[in-house]
Amino acid sequence: MLASLSAMMSHGFKSSKQDFTFGPWRVTAAKNHIMKSKDIERLAEEMNMPSLPEMLFGDNILRIQHRDGFGIEFNAIDALKRVNNMEDAVKVACAQEWQDSRADSEHSQEVVRPYDWTYTTDYRGTLIGESLQIKVMETAERIDMEKLKAREQIMFFDEVLLFEDELHDHGVSMISVKIRVMPTSFFLLLRFFLRVDGVLIRINDTRLYHEAGKNYMLREFSTRENSIAELKSVPAALYTDPNEIAQHLTLKLTECEKLELPEMQHQTVNEVHQ
Repeated sequence: MLASLSAMMSHGFKSSKQDFTFGPWRVTAAKNHIMKSKDIERLAEEMNMPSLPEMLFGDNILRIQHRDGFGIEFNAIDALKRVNNMEDAVKVACAQEWQDSRADSEHSQEVVRPYDWTYTTDYRGTLIGESLQIKVMETAERIDMEKLKAREQIMFFDEVLLFEDELHDHGVSMISVKIRVMPTSFFLLLRFFLRVDGVLIRINDTRLYHEAGKNYMLREFSTRENSIAELKSVPAALYTDPNEIAQHLTLKLTECEKLELPEMQHQTVNEVHQ
């Protein structure tokens, strides 16, 4: 997967930025080149991590911003800040070999200390805004997934990759975010997908939903995980497809939040249809 992505980027890849206006909201999806290795090394030092993902898109971003300045965005750097930089969360036979190889190539003079080399992150987005900010609170209200299955015109769609790493050919760790905007709502999925070959599969999902005219968004975070031994009845071909394997993984955690919007001066429900 990485090889094909690298080829794509080296042959005429162009940075792109898309903007879409939905009532008082502006959705921005920016895709840029992979970070240069020297920049990655400097960032790793700043973040006190021995190594960072080999494909890191530090300038990629998906932002949902209200015209009054507040909103939420999704970027790779903030996602990596949620990675445990102090302990090795998955101890497997390949871990030492993987760290040794990275030590030779990037940190030859340093002793590589333990850290979560799978880059597992529970990142749920970054709230933005200066004078006005979204307020987060727990809620029992859930996103109506059945409603989202209804056939509705998709006015805007985009997907942005934040980082990806092949864990020294022992699997994959990646996080991406995609959004679709319908006439009366938008729905976003931020997905962290981890597969350590022969060991485990883990998916951390953040779903964000907003219906036009309502003064809040709903955000649901979930963790699904199983060891490969627990997935013996599942065809191995599905292990590489996050969408397929997700339905076979055990739900370990769900957290539901209401993102309450600040008092808005100018919005009316009808604006989204103008």
